[in-house]
Amino acid sequence: MRVIRRGALAAALALALAGCGVQPTGVIGAGEPASGLTRGLRLYYVSSSGLRAVPLIDREFGKDFGSILKLLFLPPEGFVNLLQLNGFSVSAEGAQVTVHIDGSYGATGRDLGTGQMVCTLTSALSVADPKVDSDKIKITLTPTQGPTQGPYRCADYFVP
Repeated sequence: MRVIRRGALAAALALALAGCGVQPTGVIGAGEPASGLTRGLRLYYVSSSGLRAVPLIDREFGKDFGSILKLLFLPPEGFVNLLQLNGFSVSAEGAQVTVHIDGSYGATGRDLGTGQMVCTLTSALSVADPKVDSDKIKITLTPTQGPTQGPYRCADYFVP
């Protein structure tokens, strides 16, 4: 009797699996992988391995880019700030951000300190205006003494 029940159960299970209606399929394409900057404001600091993004959660800044830049001078534990600025203001129009620097800018523009500023401002603008393509955001530095530097893009600081 027990053998008959197991046989009937196995036959019922085989019929259920064979008749469930699910047909095998091939690979279904889902488009290109995500690219560009991750949404959400990120501050960029220097670690032992280069520039690293630190998410800034639960804080609203709107388009007060100067306040965002000031946060770079207070790095979290384990990170370093290499950006050195005395006085500055920041303006933005479309995908162009300009940092107006009081005095001269002592860095080369391709250094990690400048990369912190460029990538942080790129992240800030992409959060403040999601319609702006983060890959097209350019940062220009205009010191009151010395030549204009840039425009720079955040991706420039991650090229091997």
